[in-house]
Amino acid sequence: MGRSISFQAARQWLLGNAVPQQDKLQILAEWLKIEPQALRFGEVSIQSVRDRKKRWEDAVAGPEREVMEAFLSLPAAQKKVAREVILALAKAGS
Repeated sequence: MGRSISFQAARQWLLGNAVPQQDKLQILAEWLKIEPQALRFGEVSIQSVRDRKKRWEDAVAGPEREVMEAFLSLPAAQKKVAREVILALAKAGS
């Protein structure tokens, strides 16, 4: 168990003048039954990340997902070549 907190520390958190350390955020999040990221960044930011992730997951399906997973498994040098090929194709197509 971590150290206790002072009234002044809690007041600074509530006023937005300070942010609790990570261990305190974790305990607060468990107590409040929310994600620690929501305490640090706000629920709107967390929802924005979820929305973007869902859009990405919805947009990249089937063969495109297979290609992305294969790309991510490549070594750095091969990723660079694949990126250059894709960008050249995109530029030629526009």
